[in-house]
Amino acid sequence: MTTVLLVDDVHASYGRFDVLRGLSLRVAAGELVAVLGPNGAGKSTLLKTVAGFLTPRQGSIQLDGEEIGGLRPPALLRKGVAYVMQRSSLFPRMTIQENLELGAYVRKTTAEVRQDIERVLALFPRLAERRQQRAEGLSGGERRMLEIGRGLLLRPRLLLLDEPTMGLAPLVMDLIFDKILEVRAAGTTVVMVEQNARRALEVSDRAYVLEQGQTRVEGRGEDLLASEAVRRAYLGSGVAGR
Repeated sequence: MTTVLLVDDVHASYGRFDVLRGLSLRVAAGELVAVLGPNGAGKSTLLKTVAGFLTPRQGSIQLDGEEIGGLRPPALLRKGVAYVMQRSSLFPRMTIQENLELGAYVRKTTAEVRQDIERVLALFPRLAERRQQRAEGLSGGERRMLEIGRGLLLRPRLLLLDEPTMGLAPLVMDLIFDKILEVRAAGTTVVMVEQNARRALEVSDRAYVLEQGQTRVEGRGEDLLASEAVRRAYLGSGVAGR
């Protein structure tokens, strides 16, 4: 399978504090890959580094074989890397429709953008029903739907999701996972950092477990879920922290 994302021996830090210490992973086209691990393992830092918010001190990050390590977020957006942050990045006083339109600001073809907005609203019917409502009136689950939908307006080559179900009720969490699977089924490559490790392994094609800024375990989601050693060391009650 074609490799979309290759992270090779990447080191990254916040000031003098090293977080990623030689981390490596690979994501193939059309995969849903989960990134798991305990608090401070470097999961969110990995996404921030791939998305251009942190510059790697060492190592290589490649998108479709092209080196992208050190590029800034605007350049990566244009290359098809969409990053849905853990914290809300919506414009609360703008409508659902307006927030979606902003997601396509790097694109130029208006007719195609309109078609893609309709596709996103078809994926998230709850947003379609309220498209002229301000984002500030949405529930937590609806906000996550809108943030994911806005990311899809880029027609991303790679969609990065940071804790997409954090703080959501179980039924809403299941709905978000179902929608992520639909996004993957439509051909988008997804890398997902997720606190609910057990559920993430159930839906992912493959997964990486990080510890102290390095990859400790990798494999198919179903294999890691079935591994007694992985369950004991990393899953516990089914939740892995940030």
